[in-house]
Amino acid sequence: MLISFQVETEQGSRQLDTDIHTLIVAGWAGRDHAAIEHHIEELAALGISRPSAVPLYYRIASNQLTQAPQVQVVGPDSSGEVETFVFAAEGELYVSIASDHTDRKLEAHSVALSKQACVKPVATGAWRLTEVAEYWDELVIRSYIEESGAQLLYQEGPLASLRTPQDLIAGYTHGAALLPAGCGMTCGTVAAIGGIRSAQSFTMELFDPRRQRTLRHHYEVEVLPEVA
Repeated sequence: MLISFQVETEQGSRQLDTDIHTLIVAGWAGRDHAAIEHHIEELAALGISRPSAVPLYYRIASNQLTQAPQVQVVGPDSSGEVETFVFAAEGELYVSIASDHTDRKLEAHSVALSKQACVKPVATGAWRLTEVAEYWDELVIRSYIEESGAQLLYQEGPLASLRTPQDLIAGYTHGAALLPAGCGMTCGTVAAIGGIRSAQSFTMELFDPRRQRTLRHHYEVEVLPEVA
């Protein structure tokens, strides 16, 4: 899947075109056991079984990545989750943001299938991972949804609450420090404020407090009829 990013670096901005052929969603990626348990309980309230291990690595078809401002889903039961998105290109790692948009109704049957059923929106901006790795825990992810015409904060938390990309990569590659070229991985999410729920408007951000910069992406959800 050919994806284009505008990479903001200390030397300026440049375009990076890369082919993502391997897409991984790292699930249950919290660093804090209590936070993981809270998210498990959120999903259990929706009838979703506990994971067999933490973290888990779900393979998703790479053609599910999209940078489009509108996505289509079948039925009204899906929702987004903001996650950092780390990918390998040109011999190094970059970070962006993505939404692990998931069909919650299907998730009660199979987490893996529910993740595959929905496209994964990814931002058009990215940073070099080396520029933020030293203070990774200070970065903040957040998302907003629209309800009754108002934009509400849906998720917010520092990356200190989640496993680092290096930790998740080592778990997936059995010890290697880098992802293979063309590989991208989402790196976990934080709890939803007010509970997991669907929305037709989703905005996600990654905020860098030291450099006062933000990666941001917004998308609208079109719900297609669920025909029996």
